[in-house]
Amino acid sequence: MSDLLQENCRREALAGLSGWQLQDGRDAIQKSFTFKDFNAAFAFMTRIALKAEAMNHHPEWNNVYNRVDIVLTSHDVAGLSERDIVLATFIDAAASD
Repeated sequence: MSDLLQENCRREALAGLSGWQLQDGRDAIQKSFTFKDFNAAFAFMTRIALKAEAMNHHPEWNNVYNRVDIVLTSHDVAGLSERDIVLATFIDAAASD
């Protein structure tokens, strides 16, 4: 089980992420990624899926052709946790490869 990020930790963690935004109406972060084509987008999603499964922490996402929209929140605590920050950091690294 995760712990809900407290306000001071939350601000610090979000400041360290590039392009992630708080989602309106819920305690979650979101980001969109665009790739050169579907194959690149799908390869990106596959890398994330393997990491997410290993963490037992799965993103909410949507893929249309070369675009992947991702929302992260920890359902077990009904909001943002350190696991979301760890996965967001991994996702950003995967996107830059």
